[in-house]
Amino acid sequence: MSVDYYQLLGVDKRASKDDIKKAFRKLAHKYHPDKAGGDERKFKEISEAYAVLSDDKKRAEYDAYGKTFAGAGPGGGFDGFDFSQFGGFGGQGFEINIDDLFGGFSDMFGGRGRERRGRDVSIDIEIPFKESIFGIERRVLISKDNPCGSCAGSGSEPGTTQKTCPTCNGKGSVVESQRSPFGTFSVSRTCSTCLGKKTVPERSCTKCRGSGVVRSEEEVVIAVPAGIDNGAVIRMGGMGEAVQGGKSGDLYIKVHVKPDARFRKEGVHIVTDLPIKVTDALLGASYQLETIEGPVSVEIPPLRSPDEIIRVKGRGVPMGGSKRGDLLVRVVVAFPHKLSKSAAELIDKLRAEGI
Repeated sequence: MSVDYYQLLGVDKRASKDDIKKAFRKLAHKYHPDKAGGDERKFKEISEAYAVLSDDKKRAEYDAYGKTFAGAGPGGGFDGFDFSQFGGFGGQGFEINIDDLFGGFSDMFGGRGRERRGRDVSIDIEIPFKESIFGIERRVLISKDNPCGSCAGSGSEPGTTQKTCPTCNGKGSVVESQRSPFGTFSVSRTCSTCLGKKTVPERSCTKCRGSGVVRSEEEVVIAVPAGIDNGAVIRMGGMGEAVQGGKSGDLYIKVHVKPDARFRKEGVHIVTDLPIKVTDALLGASYQLETIEGPVSVEIPPLRSPDEIIRVKGRGVPMGGSKRGDLLVRVVVAFPHKLSKSAAELIDKLRAEGI
């Protein structure tokens, strides 16, 4: 036989029935044709392999001869396979409830048991550097699906009565059959008419036409935290688009911080450069430095090396409570482009002293 069933399921020939079952479930999740990116041909292959290897008699025949004989026919190994452990079988081939077989597997494809969820919304905002340090509240208008104010998201015209859903006959789900060379799959899905509620209104809401949501603009207050980094994303749960009979999606805000010509953020600290004269570097001096929150006096001691860092405590990023990072002042010695004759003579004397 050209296809090795053990290789198809990715198990060893000594694998237990439980290992084979687990391997099949994993691959079925991946290749089921109802799933985006699924592969119907591959799903049929692994289903045929499982039908043989999960049956002791067929597995023994396959191990001995490379094929099975009992019940062989057009069904390709599924005829006679016992699916009763997964909810029974009927008609020709077999019928299974995907939820029973995979324990909620059909949720991935709109099956019952999955709570409906609205779409997420993503937006971008830009803030100045100072606001990224101290935090800010931003108000933005977002156009999205919101719960209908007339019916409170139910889709029913206020005061109307409910009736049994005509699509699912009050069951809350419908069964769809899918035929294949190996039999007929019966897949149970949430009813798209009543959304699993089993009843529908006699009259739908006139404002939202029964959808439970309306497109409208909503003002959202975004709390940008102190110390946020450029490119960081804020998530606001339940502030995305609404959906009838389910929970709203989330709102994601990507924050872009405008760069500042003088300051940059490093962790909880703010860093800036301070150019000073050569003489101040040698003798020390006091400088008035303009920061993002006003002027501050910086004492420069005689420098022992170029590019020294002067730390101004408590002038960095707020960390909660009274704690803050520091302002790190990188002292840069600014050499003169041209020396006067007298200055050159003085420096020459310093050189003579070995300085």
